Formats: sequence, structure tokens, C-alpha cells
Amino acid sequence: MNQIAFLLVPGLHLLDLAGPAQVFSTAAQAGHPYRLTYHAEQEGVPTAQGLTVQATTDWPRLTSDDILLVPGWHQDPGAPHTPPVGERTAARIAAHHAAGGLVASVCAGAFALGHAGLLDGRRCTTHHRLQDVLARRHPRATVIRDVLYVTDDRVVTSAGIASGIDLALHLAAARHGPRTAARIARAMVVYARRNGDEPQASAMLRHRAHLSDTVHHAQDLIDTGYTRTLPLADLAAASGVSERTLSRRFTAATGRTPLRYQQELRLERAEHLISQGATTEAAAHAVGFADARMLRRLRATAPRQTA
Repeated sequence: MNQIAFLLVPGLHLLDLAGPAQVFSTAAQAGHPYRLTYHAEQEGVPTAQGLTVQATTDWPRLTSDDILLVPGWHQDPGAPHTPPVGERTAARIAAHHAAGGLVASVCAGAFALGHAGLLDGRRCTTHHRLQDVLARRHPRATVIRDVLYVTDDRVVTSAGIASGIDLALHLAAARHGPRTAARIARAMVVYARRNGDEPQASAMLRHRAHLSDTVHHAQDLIDTGYTRTLPLADLAAASGVSERTLSRRFTAATGRTPLRYQQELRLERAEHLISQGATTEAAAHAVGFADARMLRRLRATAPRQTA
């Protein structure tokens, strides 16, 4: 069982903690073995919203498969700098990363990672109001502005408040695939965004930013069987609607027909196979095309995805 260890700091923003915690607890409910633990330098941690949360003062026993995540706290950009955590805690954060573990932060949590020395020589981000402060306090870091999250050598930083959900969905997608992340997002009734600072958006997530259960169900079927022929009649019957209704709802929700969505999944997978050394013909057959002509046509007309 993998552990998600949250390090809590006084002045904690509740959503910085609750968003990622909800993502990983939803993943656990879906069958992925996660255990969430909460740690601090004091048992009672006051939050910026006036609620005190309880944590253990025992440092977690972590393995390289575990994630250490630091939610943000209320940080006045003009206030004098004080280290967000003590030297012993900072050393423990650095030690987890040195042992091969992943360390992540939300919002002002980046300052704790900076105090641990993990931002030096790395790209990072934080809340837009704190970007200049972070850059001044950690001049050896490269602060990337106006993005939701940045990943650099197992150090993952995200912007403010709600972006912790995007960060956690990204980590879930990296570990379990975009389909799992999309299902978690759907269960939480949030948009499945992955627009960090690099081109990493999957078609399975790009077109899940809607609330149509019928279309989500049809997408689930296509996601699992996109290499096969999927007649519209079969998709509609499995989704409990007519072909015309499914086509109308699918296009309204995603901006493309079910067939076009299936082709995008095939194209994305084929591009990956080609990047790994497969020939166009082999990639075409692997994703379900009878020959390479359709794949070549799709590659020639497809827009390039950007972050």
C-alpha cells in the first residue's frame, strides 16, 4: 500500500489539503492502494479558514513509492521571510527525495520545498501572487509563471488553492493512466485538466470536461476498445439511448463525433508507438487500422497539441 503523507503547516489552506486528499481517497475507493497520513510539527494545526486540524507529530516511514505532499498556507507576499518548517523537517523532506521518493507542493508549499533545498536548479511554480517572492528567496530556482503545475525530477509544484486537484489528478494519471484519472475527476465532478508546463494532455482527459453521464459511459466503452470496430448502434444501445441522441450529446459534450474521438485515441497511441521506433504500418495495425493510409491521413491533418 502506497502512502500519501501530508505535511501540514500553521495557516494551512483547507482546499490545498482537501483537494489532493479527495483525489487520492477516491483513487483508494476505486481499488488503488493508498493510505493517507497527516503530519506536522504540532498536533493541532490552525488553518487560514479558522478550523484547527489534528495531525501526528511522528515523522512518517516512507518508501520510494510514497508521496510527500505539502499543502499551502496563508502567505503575505510582503511579510518578512520565516522558514515554513524547521531545519529537522526540511532535512527529512530532502531525505525522502534523495531516497527516490516524490515530493509535491500546493501553492505556498513550494517554500517548504525551497527551504529543503529541492528547488535549487529546478523548475517550479506557486500561486501567482507569490511567484516573485519565490524567485527572490530562491534565486537558483527557475520559477515558471502562470501554469497549473511543474514537474522536475520528482519535485512537483503547483499553483494556488484549487490547482492542487489538478496536481493530484496528474499524479494519478502518471501512476495509473489517464482513464483512471478521468474516472476520479468524474467522481469528484471536476474538470479533468492536465495542462501543466509541458505537452502532456491525453485525449482521454482533454474531452472529459463535461457532466454528461451518457457521454462518459460511451467514452468509457471507446477508451477500453478503441482498437476494435465499434458500431454506433452498439455504443448507443450500451449507453441506453438512440444512435441519433448519442451522436448529438457526444458532439455537444466533446466537440467531436464518437468516431472522431476513437480516431484521436488511435492516433495518439500510434504516435507513441512510432516515437518508440515502430514503423507507420506496424503502428497502424496495432491501433486497429486495416492499413497505414488512414493513419497517414490523420497524422497529416491533426493539429499539434500544446500545453
